[in-house]
Amino acid sequence: MNMRHGTKPRRAAGYALAAVALTVSLTACGGGDDGGSDDAGKASSSAPAGDKSEDDGGNTVPDTSQTLATVNGSDGFQILIHTAARDDGGFLTVTGTIKNTSDKNQGAPIEWNGKESQIQRTGRSLAGFTLVDKAEKKRYYVLRDTDGNPLTSTGISRISGGESETFFAQFPAPPDSTSEVDLQMPLMPTTTIAIS
Repeated sequence: MNMRHGTKPRRAAGYALAAVALTVSLTACGGGDDGGSDDAGKASSSAPAGDKSEDDGGNTVPDTSQTLATVNGSDGFQILIHTAARDDGGFLTVTGTIKNTSDKNQGAPIEWNGKESQIQRTGRSLAGFTLVDKAEKKRYYVLRDTDGNPLTSTGISRISGGESETFFAQFPAPPDSTSEVDLQMPLMPTTTIAIS
């Protein structure tokens, strides 16, 4: 008997469940209708954000009008962090843009997926990103849904030269007393971001 027969339908159901859960969370949290991006067509279809708009395809895209931090990697990737917002459900959602500042097409580093075997089975993601609360001496990992899928943008595997992709990553929220955290991304310098 082929044990892999039901893997794709279960994975698709997991992705659909995660998208529905994030949509319900966004609806409950509200948000502004200002902001948006000229790069809206390149956004992840399930990206939550504090301030958001919808592109012509109905996809939710992060507000890119502000930048909390800019991280430059040695391989030509640049990561802009736009928001780090607490949600009512006890989550912290980080949104940003990954840019390929080089003139050649580049694959996203496999290390961004994270090292856990369960996460690696779910495909390309940003599950390797972590937050560090130095005051509380705690590290926070990207949240997972009930099927083990990371609550972050997925499918970012290749970015053309000069192009960019928006992303989100959802973490457990640090205590209210924590006003800033360090965002750690594999192969990239650590950056400190303020929580709104």
